This record gives sequence, structure tokens and C-alpha cells, in this order.
Amino acid sequence: MNSLSQDTKRHWRNGTTQMKNATRATPSSSRDGDLVFAFSYGSGAFQQHGQKSTEENVVDLILVVEDAEAFHRLNLKHNWKHYSSIKYLGPHTLAAFQEKWGARVYFNTLVPYKHGLLKYGVVSSSAIIADLLDWEWMYISGRLHKPVMPLVLPDADHPIRSALKHNLQNAMHTALLLLPDTFQEEHLYHTLAGLSYSGDFRMSFGEDRNKVKNIVRPQIERFRNLYASFWPGLAAYAEFNSTTGRCEQDTSPAARIFHLNLLPKKIQQTIVHEWNRDGRWQDVEDVFRAAAHDTECPELVKEAVQKTVKASSWTQSLKGIPTAGFIKSIRYGFAKINKMWKSLQKTDGES
Repeated sequence: MNSLSQDTKRHWRNGTTQMKNATRATPSSSRDGDLVFAFSYGSGAFQQHGQKSTEENVVDLILVVEDAEAFHRLNLKHNWKHYSSIKYLGPHTLAAFQEKWGARVYFNTLVPYKHGLLKYGVVSSSAIIADLLDWEWMYISGRLHKPVMPLVLPDADHPIRSALKHNLQNAMHTALLLLPDTFQEEHLYHTLAGLSYSGDFRMSFGEDRNKVKNIVRPQIERFRNLYASFWPGLAAYAEFNSTTGRCEQDTSPAARIFHLNLLPKKIQQTIVHEWNRDGRWQDVEDVFRAAAHDTECPELVKEAVQKTVKASSWTQSLKGIPTAGFIKSIRYGFAKINKMWKSLQKTDGES
């Protein structure tokens, strides 16, 4: 997978005791070819700024399967205790709940394994492709705007491969519309990493307030490797000086139209809908032409991203209550609040 950094590949190839044991604790449905892609993300995969190590963090995994019902049927057989009481409704209902609500992900939370706890989300290949290409929910796609640790790579001819690259291109076009004509490399990565948190209600309640900064600061090289291949295709509109870390871009209406036309479908639809809220109706081409000349164009794009993230963050969080169970939901919520409280105390101490 060209879009994955060599550093990330090396990290996984060498492996850590924590990740090896975590993956042994996850379902092994790859035996029947059902598991097509899997990765770990977040603070359990890569050390973030301000952390001594990843050892005490919950390991977060995403498992992409072809057939959700078949996966849950097998997983219930081998890992019955991973599920809340909703498991008694059977694999067909679990799969329907996964595929019809929220961001199309089913999470089993606070699952114990030898070295701690893990949380794994199950998503169908069709759902993740829709999210990667169109940002239908901007949920899994948002996690993949940042470096991840691959556990199982999709086959070379699987459509997920091209969708992963397309998702990063989506992120680059979006970020450039939000940024000024000159900016530093780290500012770009902050913008890219922050897209999936923009509009997420959990950033106001239950998340580390310094989350984006903590993700980017120790992973500059990984971000650079993740997005390096896209600069040549942007040469007519943007330039990155790897020596100085300085980025310059064309912010003219023509450049904005170029980026607007390459945004994911859900963001484009939201921009058009918001532009036409006054009762008039303009088609996509007319809206983008007008928006490109508007000084508020970056704000319009930002609001479209926020609306998409806000909707999925709410519905997926509500979905997490029955899938995790009441007790686990309370434990997980308190852990998040405690994490946010510690970040606020640290921020106050630095100010």
C-alpha cells in the first residue's frame, strides 16, 4: 500500500508485545477469508505527545469484513463474552444493527486480553468503501487521515486499496481549501488530523483537548510519508519545500474550483444544500463558481465537514450504548472524562 509510510510498515513488521497479544485476542475470521483489512489506530498503536508509552492505553482496532452476519456468527461462537446482552438477538440482528445505524460500525468495547484492554470495531467492506470515497459518515475515513498500524492488508486488486488512496486525496483537497496561501508543514498535518474531530461533540465532552496536537507532534515523519505522493499531482496549485517545511498554494477562484470539484460527494452535497438554504436553487457548478469567489469559502467547507462529523459522532455514540452495555458504557465514559480532565489540568499548568 503506497500510501502507508515505510516507518509504519517497519513498526508493524518489527512488532511490539502489546500489539501481538492484542491481535491474538481478536476474532480470527481470516480463516474463511472474511477479514479483508484490519488496522490499529490511536494512542494504543503509536505513542502520542505527553505519553510515557502505549502500554496503558486501550488498543483500538478496526476489522473490515465482507459479510457482517457471517463474521458475528463465527465471533459469537468463539468470543461470546466480547458482546453485551444484545448478543442474545443473534448474528442476523447484530449485522442489521451494524449496517443500518450510525456510521455502520459495530464496536465491542473494553475486551480484556493478556496485556490490557482492547476495543474493536467491525465494518463491512462496502460500508468502508462508501466512507472512504464519499465521506458518507466521515468516521472510519477520518481515522485513516492519520497514520495507522496495518494488521491485515487488503489484496492488491481489492477496491479498498484504491479507496484508501482516494480518501487521502479527499483530505488534501479539503485541507488546502481551509488553509491560507502560505503555511508550515505542521499546520497542514494539524488540519488533516483535525478534520475528523471538527464537529465531534466528544471534543467538548470526554476527549483530550490537546488531542490533535498530541497526535501530530511525534508523528511528523509518518504524516509526511503518508501524504508525500500527492504533491506532484498538486504542482499547478501548491508547492511544498521539504527543506524549510514551508508550503505555498494558489488560493485564487480557479484553484478553489479545482479543489471543490474534487471534494468527496457528501461534502459537496452539504455545501450545495447550505448555499441554497435561502430558497433559490443553483446547481453544483453554479454554487462552486460562486463559492470560489466568496471570501467565506473556507468557512463554508469547514461547516460542511462539521455537519457530517457531528451527525455520525452522535448516532455512533448512541449506538455504542447497547453494543457496549450499560456498565461498560459508564466505565468507558468516565475514562474519557478523566482523560479530558487531565488534559485541562495540564493546559492550565502550562499557561
